Amino acid sequence: MTRLLLPLLLVLAVSGASADYDEEADLEQARQATAAFGKALKSELLTAMKSGGPITAIEVCNTQAPAIARAVSLEQDVQISRVSLKNRNPENAPSSWQTRVLEMFEARKQSGEPPNSLTWHETVPVESGHEFRFMQAIPTGGPCLQCHGVAIDPAVAEKLAAFYPEDKATGFRQGDLRGAFVVTKSLQ
Repeated sequence: MTRLLLPLLLVLAVSGASADYDEEADLEQARQATAAFGKALKSELLTAMKSGGPITAIEVCNTQAPAIARAVSLEQDVQISRVSLKNRNPENAPSSWQTRVLEMFEARKQSGEPPNSLTWHETVPVESGHEFRFMQAIPTGGPCLQCHGVAIDPAVAEKLAAFYPEDKATGFRQGDLRGAFVVTKSLQ
């Protein structure tokens, strides 16, 4: 009897915990983390562009973007990153679920939704419990085109090749989907 009762109690405890789960709070936290990361990265990139142009901005993307992501992740108690179907850094290649969302974002954009409004989230079971997932599209802005556009200065292209020999992140036009911010949070 106790052998049957213990698993039943565990199921009820897990069900009760998930009934108390506040997905809206995690959604707001993901929005805040994305805003903090985007604001900090944009600030660093604009400062670099003003002080040394796109070549200096490339160095910021290479060194500061990962550091900013780590800092925001620690501060917000989430994991934040960037992914793209046309990634510059192989570490920013999307997983299978992220690829599906990026493709969905592209379809939504093609249907007329503004790229800066595209978000998505879900909570899914994983091996360690559950995981909250959030993605927000990153539209290509005007300043981005100096390093990600169709016509890139040869000196910039040379610097990109030195930092990112497997670069796929060129050929964008203003308003294209550059990629997405990704926020995940382990729920236990």
